[in-house]
Amino acid sequence: MTEDSSAIPAMVPVVPRTPTGLWWGLLGVAAFSLTVPLTRLAVAEASPLFLGAGRAVLAAVLATAALLLTRQRRPSRRQVARLAAVAGGVVVGFPLLTSFALVSVPAAHAAVVIALLPAATAATVVLRTGERPPARFWLLASLGAAVTVGFVAVEGGGLDGLQPADLLLLGAVAAAAVGYAEGGLLARELGAWQTVSWALVLAAPLMAVLTVVALPGGTPSTPVGWAAFAYLGAVSMFLGFVAWYRGLARGPMAQVSQVQLVQPVMSIAWAALLLGEALSWPTVLGGVLVVACAGSAVRVRLGAARPSPVPPGAGA
Repeated sequence: MTEDSSAIPAMVPVVPRTPTGLWWGLLGVAAFSLTVPLTRLAVAEASPLFLGAGRAVLAAVLATAALLLTRQRRPSRRQVARLAAVAGGVVVGFPLLTSFALVSVPAAHAAVVIALLPAATAATVVLRTGERPPARFWLLASLGAAVTVGFVAVEGGGLDGLQPADLLLLGAVAAAAVGYAEGGLLARELGAWQTVSWALVLAAPLMAVLTVVALPGGTPSTPVGWAAFAYLGAVSMFLGFVAWYRGLARGPMAQVSQVQLVQPVMSIAWAALLLGEALSWPTVLGGVLVVACAGSAVRVRLGAARPSPVPPGAGA
């Protein structure tokens, strides 16, 4: 077996597809729900470039230690190319774009714009894998996206109220959708934590350079700021993805991705608690509606999708 061979991962998935994907996905979403509020808190003290790049470097240190201690087999060349897409989406694109966006928009606003991510991920999964969720699933996913767009319009005073930061957030959504879909597929071959670890290691040289470049712009100046930075690196960029990719790998990915519709509601609650951001009625109503869409999408998954048989000898 050569280093470039992918026969074993293709025949015997490291992460079998089972119904528990929903719960792993929900655990990942809970970890991610603090990302936007803590980024908003930290950009008040540090440059967005340092936050976006530095947290990836911190996560890469943890990932490298885990890979070395467990002596993981190196991915094949084909897998490295796919890991580059994961790294570009969730290690480079999403953190940097959201960090710069949160300089000028409230955490609650950003959280609900990012609620477009489940629909974007589902569409990317379908294009990438050929999964075919039922029509009712797409109706609910589209409704969740429509609620999000409506929130942005109301919050910004109409469609003319869209800000440049919203374009950054939409770019972050597109980047993360690609990273989520490809990462979920790779997790079936490499394992969940191995996938995010290799993606972090692959992006580490670039992010380390950007971190050094960002140092003159400012780093966190208080213990709270450093604590937020530590969470963003250790949990948002590493541990949260371990759970999230495990959930996507267990799949079906299109349906599991809809669990993330509840993330904006969690993030808005954290923003109110940690940052003192006011909760407006449009925000509360939007949160209730997206939770309803997520719950309905989960029911579609449970009623329409059956787990694929687990090959003999596959790992749990």
